Amino acid sequence: MGSPTGCYVPWALPSLTSRSTLTEPLRTLRPVGSALSTRWGARPVVMVGGILTSLGFIFSAFASSLLHLYLGLGILAGSGWALVFAPALGTLSRYFSRRRVLAVGLALTGNGASSLLLAPALQLLLDTFGWRGALLLLGAITLHLTPCGALLRPLALPGDPPVPPRGPLAALGLGLFTRRSFLVFALGTALVGAGYFVPYVHLAPHALDRGLGGYGAALVVSVAAVADAGARLVCGWLADQGWVPLPRLLAVFGTLTGLGLLAVGLVPVVGSEEGWGVSLLATAGAYGLSAGCYAPLIFGVLPGLVGIGGVVQATGLVMMLMSLGGLLGPPLSGFLRDETGDFTTSFLVCGSLVLSGSFIYMGLPGALPSCHPASSPATPPPERGELLPVPQVARLSPGGPHSTLDTAC
Repeated sequence: MGSPTGCYVPWALPSLTSRSTLTEPLRTLRPVGSALSTRWGARPVVMVGGILTSLGFIFSAFASSLLHLYLGLGILAGSGWALVFAPALGTLSRYFSRRRVLAVGLALTGNGASSLLLAPALQLLLDTFGWRGALLLLGAITLHLTPCGALLRPLALPGDPPVPPRGPLAALGLGLFTRRSFLVFALGTALVGAGYFVPYVHLAPHALDRGLGGYGAALVVSVAAVADAGARLVCGWLADQGWVPLPRLLAVFGTLTGLGLLAVGLVPVVGSEEGWGVSLLATAGAYGLSAGCYAPLIFGVLPGLVGIGGVVQATGLVMMLMSLGGLLGPPLSGFLRDETGDFTTSFLVCGSLVLSGSFIYMGLPGALPSCHPASSPATPPPERGELLPVPQVARLSPGGPHSTLDTAC
């Protein structure tokens, strides 16, 4: 590059393209993508987002200073991501009713797999083509978001508003906060988001602090990532069976995620760098399983809270809350590491935040068992999906083999 900047761009590239550095601040603008999608449809919004993301990487390939990288990766690419993810995932929720959570889990599994492969793939591109070539190739890859967006078919469903919302506040869906159930959900999600992303950033350094070597720390991260990806599919299938109400599953797996973070923070020091750190591997795997189960539920529960007509706007708002947590949680964890000398306090505090948010989820309808007899709910049309599954226990009546419905406390 001809300047000192060129000396550290190669090793900084994986961090610059990660979710918590340059692009994350603008990802908090995901409600804007949802608002535009509500007004003009998801197809053109996602296509424009793909073009902006690709241009951001291509512009950064010709950067001559860090300012250019901030403009390219931060402004252009970050704006593109803000336009892509929420409309695409919200539209996916509208396509499915009977298998909605499984569909969301499949989509998020792809996201997790790409995150797992990003670091080694970037290193290979850097070694082969240099950092400029790597950014150009990333620009070409992300341009594929445009044809993917073109495949999003507009779908008119019962429950959609008769006319697009007028005015910025209505388009952003801020009126959803006037609904008690969504307000409870949003508050819980904001607290969970503050601790949820800490392992993505500090699990490997924590493993090094616990005495594991470089390969042991990498293995810990891989175990957590694989468990996370697999759990998203299993939990998606489980949630779609309707055996347990989705808000209750959300609160349970959110609580298990918080307990997993506490366990990761309390793992003792490994005796030597040659050790595999079985206890840390086990706790990281348990965290990955619970966090993976939580991920599809947070989006699968939305149609039951806001209705199918507001699911795209609600998806953007939820992603904004999670992104704010991604901005606040890791810096807080790093600050606590600097103050205490290790990550124990960091994981304990972040686990406590996740537990607090999960306890707030218990205020959602259906999160706690009810002792009142429940009659069989009306089944909505397959495309609406606005009623959460209500599990019921079949009980034989004393007078014969005919079963009656009863809700267990």
